[in-house]
Amino acid sequence: MSQSVKLTVDGCIATLQLNRPDCLNAMDIEMLQSLLEKLKEVGNLDAPILIITGNEKVFSSGGDLQALLQDTDEDSFDRAMNIINEMTMTLYTLPKLVISAISGPAEGLGFSFALAADYVIADKSARLCMNYINIGLIPDGGGHFFLKQRIGERRAKEVIWEGKIYQPEEALNIGFINEVTEEQAYSRAKAKADEWLKKPIGAMIKTKKIMADSSRQHLLEILRMEKLGQIKMRESLDHKEGLQAILEKRTLEYSGN
Repeated sequence: MSQSVKLTVDGCIATLQLNRPDCLNAMDIEMLQSLLEKLKEVGNLDAPILIITGNEKVFSSGGDLQALLQDTDEDSFDRAMNIINEMTMTLYTLPKLVISAISGPAEGLGFSFALAADYVIADKSARLCMNYINIGLIPDGGGHFFLKQRIGERRAKEVIWEGKIYQPEEALNIGFINEVTEEQAYSRAKAKADEWLKKPIGAMIKTKKIMADSSRQHLLEILRMEKLGQIKMRESLDHKEGLQAILEKRTLEYSGN
């Protein structure tokens, strides 16, 4: 396994760093598998807090589009979706307090992944986008679940259908994120973790567990429907047009099919 995901532990705080800087931390199947394994490892640590971050310039540009362009094998796609779903459920139910620290882009699957945390911090460089619609796909990684949970069904549909980029202050006003910081996102996340460590953190984790357990079946059903829907969308003419337009660097021409 490569170092596409780095796990470090500093006392009571664990950090998962997405580490494919050459491709803006885009998630290929190897990185997804590594994320799943590292999250399971975190679950067995004594550290009660996990911070998820990228580097100072980017959180994650989402799924690896180059891999999507090159790989049309349905078995590989099915495996990737299974890993995404298990990774999402593992993160959401993790018996730790989880903070996402967003600098730069958090797009598509990267945005869904960030929203699975308990607390989301973005700095002034953050750019948030649920941009699946631009290539004729639907959100996965629990994107439907987390958006509806944070901002409600009506607004979630708008966000998904528009595929626009949100600046941090607008994201805060809408309710995507918990906090905008003037400092670098990871530094503020560390400070927030230190604040939590002064509280009865066992009680905080117990509250998280109760809420996660009560929503578990609903998230599982959303993930199942996202997988089936994504398989269907991959067969659509609009998805094929979206990928072809990217390859040819031209304006997209959707047909609605």
